[in-house]
Amino acid sequence: MQDQSYQADFIGFSSHGREALPSGSVYERFGKRPVDIFCAAFLLMLSAPLMVAITLGLMLTGGTPVFAHRRVGRDGISFRCYKFRTMRKDSSRVLRFVLRTDPAAAEEWAGAQKLLDDPRVTRIGLLLRKTSLDELPQLFNVLRGDMSMVGPRPVTDRELARYGRFLQAYLAVRPGVTGLWQVHGRGTTLFSERVEMDVAYIRKIRLLTDLKLMFQTAEVVLRRSGS
Repeated sequence: MQDQSYQADFIGFSSHGREALPSGSVYERFGKRPVDIFCAAFLLMLSAPLMVAITLGLMLTGGTPVFAHRRVGRDGISFRCYKFRTMRKDSSRVLRFVLRTDPAAAEEWAGAQKLLDDPRVTRIGLLLRKTSLDELPQLFNVLRGDMSMVGPRPVTDRELARYGRFLQAYLAVRPGVTGLWQVHGRGTTLFSERVEMDVAYIRKIRLLTDLKLMFQTAEVVLRRSGS
């Protein structure tokens, strides 16, 4: 069940997507990018030894430690989104087989584009996903300007259509390393609910909101690591 605390932002929300566009605050126009660069650079320096250790560990299991998948960013520009590898080399074949032979998994995938019990994920991949360490390479995406520290979850070309009337809202901002979905609904929400969370954030981009979500993300990661 998703956390409902964000839904206060939807009171009086119009059915027309245009009202979901960013408000154009001073922070959004002039402050968000410098905050992104500072936070990404600081976290990369802080996590460098850990990233080296993860890279070496993944190299020992075979395959490329870091992979890049295509995601759609601001203004519809496609970019290579970096992550530590968490899946088997034959992950595409495994997914096709599971969706063809397991109706429950197929239904889950159709609703959320994710599987809670994903057979494609390796043992070390499970650990990286549980702690969100697989997303550390996205800090390089932030420095490159592809992503922001906080924003909507980056999506594929095929997933864009699921935003419906809110598509322009998604395309108006950089996708984020973290956001409302990662903090309040990760792994437990339908895609439509994820879209609502993204739009709630986009409508009210503020410095305090970004800082709060970044601290909450750290809290969620630490809580997962200790469970």
